Amino acid sequence: MSVSRAAIVLNKPPGLATQGGSGMKEHVDGLLDAYVLSGPRPRLVHRLDKDTSGVLLVAATPGSAAYFSKRFSGRSARKIYWALVIGVPQIEDGLIELPLGKQPGSGGEKMMVDETEHGQSARTRYRVIDHAGNRASWVELQPLTGRTHQLRVHMAAIGHPIVGDGKYGGPDAFLSGTISRKMHLHARRLVIPAPGGDTIDVTADLPEHFAAS
Repeated sequence: MSVSRAAIVLNKPPGLATQGGSGMKEHVDGLLDAYVLSGPRPRLVHRLDKDTSGVLLVAATPGSAAYFSKRFSGRSARKIYWALVIGVPQIEDGLIELPLGKQPGSGGEKMMVDETEHGQSARTRYRVIDHAGNRASWVELQPLTGRTHQLRVHMAAIGHPIVGDGKYGGPDAFLSGTISRKMHLHARRLVIPAPGGDTIDVTADLPEHFAAS
């Protein structure tokens, strides 16, 4: 964890939700109550999926919350993710442009590629960093839009689901042997303007299961 006057930056572990939901007792937003006794309550300004680890920025004050929210919605925040994916993309440095929408009957909890007029534009840059034969690749992902589950849906859509992502990759998203069945998606780096003209540029170490894989 790192702290500035404007923000608190966490390395969120996998398995911890960002916000509460049905039956969700422990989440980052609830843990922020601990700061109330010493000052204003910090506020969430973006999200990570429960099983995604890595950089999570929390605004330290109401004023900085408004500032950072505008930077995230305006796409001036640069977010870099690392992932292990099944197989090796034929194009090693590319752009995925596939609109996304909610999958009918999923209660809004699952997304899909939706190329009808209802689909929302979604763009992801990816780059293969390394690979283990044809079995799996280590990729760098940069979401250029901020749709729900965007990286997970996009990688599954091009035939290379994220390792451990059974929701979008099904049984093909898991590797045999000693490779963990947990999600291998990590918010590695965040670069975002900060109030006063500074820039926050932070990286987060990999969780244990990802580092071992």
